[in-house]
Amino acid sequence: MPRPRKRLTGAAGPDKKEPSEKRTKTESSGDTSAKLESPSPQKTSTSTNGGKNSSSYWLMKSEPESRLEKGVDVKFGIEDLKAQPKQTACWDGVRNYQARNFLRAMKLEEEAFFYHSNCKQPGIVGLMKIVKEAYPDHTQFEKNNPHYDPSSKKDNPKWSMVITVDVQFVRMMKRFIPLEELKAHHHAHKASGGPLKSMTLFTRQRLSVQPVTREEFDFILSLEETEPS
Repeated sequence: MPRPRKRLTGAAGPDKKEPSEKRTKTESSGDTSAKLESPSPQKTSTSTNGGKNSSSYWLMKSEPESRLEKGVDVKFGIEDLKAQPKQTACWDGVRNYQARNFLRAMKLEEEAFFYHSNCKQPGIVGLMKIVKEAYPDHTQFEKNNPHYDPSSKKDNPKWSMVITVDVQFVRMMKRFIPLEELKAHHHAHKASGGPLKSMTLFTRQRLSVQPVTREEFDFILSLEETEPS
């Protein structure tokens, strides 16, 4: 079925108008530093819950404002996700190897923050969950698609996609959590040893798909109940 282009946030500073991925999720394939990363995805937080496998949390960036790429608008904000059938969409367009590996590591029902990037006010706007695990990204084979990759073959695809890896909308945040607020906590926590001291959002800013630890996830959710700092 036709889907609006989504855009991810790829490679640039901590949200200074970087080209976004889920460009709809799209990271820059030119990020050579990312290509040198270990191909094995790192697990973020682990916990045992009723015999279930360890759980992970994620942060996934997408661009909520219109931007043309090869003539296609790659805009995809949380309202676009909500408007999809069953509020579900595929997270296509990722072209960064480490981010791709994180997509492959995602499991059903894992939760992710939906992060608006490459926009006037970047930050966390909502929650979604993984409802389909990684599968080949069809956009790599479509010649008219911004994410077409002529070196990728259907019998040996280079890229994997999570459709909400299928992602599905869960809820809006009780309040918008802006990047600047998260950054202030990160700097404070580096000195105090708090939950956001090593958050990937600040240590690997270019990644559009990032692991989030349980401690980070819980702390960010707790910010919903507080007044903006």
